[in-house]
Amino acid sequence: MSDHKAIITCALTGVLTDPQQHHVPVTPEEMAAEARRAFEVGATIMHCHFRDQRPGLGRMPTWDPAVAAEICDAIRQACPGVVINMSTGVVGDDISGPVACLESVKPEMAALNAGSLNYLKLRRNGQWAWPPMLFDNSVAKIEKFIAAMDTHGAIPECECFDTGIVRSVAMFARKGMLGEIPHVSLVMGVASGMPAKAAWLPLLVDELPEDAEWQAIVIGRAEVWDVHRRTAELGGNLRTGLEDTFYLPDGEKATSNGQLIAALAKTAVEAGRSVASPAEARAMLGLSGAAA
Repeated sequence: MSDHKAIITCALTGVLTDPQQHHVPVTPEEMAAEARRAFEVGATIMHCHFRDQRPGLGRMPTWDPAVAAEICDAIRQACPGVVINMSTGVVGDDISGPVACLESVKPEMAALNAGSLNYLKLRRNGQWAWPPMLFDNSVAKIEKFIAAMDTHGAIPECECFDTGIVRSVAMFARKGMLGEIPHVSLVMGVASGMPAKAAWLPLLVDELPEDAEWQAIVIGRAEVWDVHRRTAELGGNLRTGLEDTFYLPDGEKATSNGQLIAALAKTAVEAGRSVASPAEARAMLGLSGAAA
């Protein structure tokens, strides 16, 4: 078994996934319970989005810092030693909402969208699934986020939706923007980004900054598990959860994050990797002590 242990992240809920249709958690109690299920079977990092807590509003995203703090406090209480990784994704130049949540939560890590993408999806009938939108992340915006993360003690986790963004992150690292150990997520499966194809991974890994810690974020159905397996074989860290997929390796639909994380931990072991404990994950990430 490889000495390089696999750090497992659970992406607990999505941005717009309807909780009336899927088993995604929304309330602090639900988020903590789902985090605990994932934590017990190997997840040491919880990637968190925050939803409006008022009933009847479709549980849309919120940047209310009080809501963010309540959710993350509940997760930390349920999962001693867990690492919080907070989403910061926002369209446009106004980053005050995510920055306010960084201040209230003080996460150990925060997702940093590391480049722009035309965010598209086409239906089978040739119609757009939603109006074409630009997920804009200019270098100036990225620099503002990095400064805010540094102020509040969060390690940036660079989310890369396309190959050019991967190569840009290597330039950010050479420029000294990302610290000693760059953390990179290869986001695969977005229709207008990198496909969820395991064969792409060795080429993408070749483009990573030197000494980077990396993982694959894989969005889709059955195809995600081939990518997870190859990621484990290549020494990457692992992430799944109800934000990324609803489907287990056997094609059954998952009803909890715990089921997905248990399957991912099994994938790691089958690839010759052991799963990092919270203390081991913190040491590998350069974090000290228990969660704040």
